[in-house]
Amino acid sequence: MSDERRLDWPHGRLAVQRLGAMLAPVTFRLPDGRGVSPLHVAPWAGAPGTEALPGVLRRLRGEWPCVPFGYGRDQPLAGDWAGLLSETSEVPHGEGSNREWTWEDGQPGTLALSLDHLPGNPIRRLDRVIRADPVAPAVDLTLTIHPARDIRLPIGLHPVFRIPDDPPGLWIDPGPGGALLTFPGAVAPGVSRFLPATEAPSLDEVPLIGGGHADASRLPLPWATEELLQIAGAGGRLALDYPAERFRCTLEWDAVLFPSLLLWFSNRGLADPPWSGRHLALGVEPVAAAFDLGTAISTADNPIARRGIATAAAFRAGVPVTTHYRIAVAAL
Repeated sequence: MSDERRLDWPHGRLAVQRLGAMLAPVTFRLPDGRGVSPLHVAPWAGAPGTEALPGVLRRLRGEWPCVPFGYGRDQPLAGDWAGLLSETSEVPHGEGSNREWTWEDGQPGTLALSLDHLPGNPIRRLDRVIRADPVAPAVDLTLTIHPARDIRLPIGLHPVFRIPDDPPGLWIDPGPGGALLTFPGAVAPGVSRFLPATEAPSLDEVPLIGGGHADASRLPLPWATEELLQIAGAGGRLALDYPAERFRCTLEWDAVLFPSLLLWFSNRGLADPPWSGRHLALGVEPVAAAFDLGTAISTADNPIARRGIATAAAFRAGVPVTTHYRIAVAAL
């Protein structure tokens, strides 16, 4: 069974791998003939020696689903989050992010995969379909979750986008609405600079530890760091502009099932291998979750849930849940 399959269509070319069912690289062809590639591929992906890494990191790239979303963190949390505890034995971003999926027969212009979970898992099966839009430089994605029993779980989608090294870099337009919340701790202790457990007035005015603000709408950030922001009550659409390359990438999703958007700023802040101070990417992750703090906190009475914004999705045994989302590009 092949580990990767490719799909060509009049408006681009894409690849999907079995590991994590991750989508990337993708080259979209604009109407003027230019090819553009907004999705990220980690610099170590598939290199010798990566076989010992967790599955989600081994060939990290592009976009994939996370059921459940998040993982345990063994650290105290700040502010209203104090006293909430993670389950540190949780598989990072769920089995589907770490295992090899099975190819399924799909319609022309699509790639389809499935994952049957191990016995005892609350999720029986995941189905994923990647469809190239036949008339546009866009990809439509479908995820179906088959629950084995009644349960509440944090869930998420995990697109990761490329950040150009040089100015003007990448510009984020998060769209209207939502409360912009900083992570209630240190994403990377000793490295992260955003003031924990606070609400920022805007993406271009994020409070910093020790005073001052950062413009998180223009990337890369001017220092090495690792940060998380959650837009609680996001509107279901975000745009990313690549000014030097003259194109815009948009992500659209179901804001009812995924009422928040998690922004992961991986800005050369992690020094340990495989990151090695070289990882530069932006995660744009629609979630029903409390940051990436895992199932125990996301299903608890946490500060985001108290705002009336779901941090977990409710599943009923034998009732599939299907969601559709879209990644598209256009010339600037």
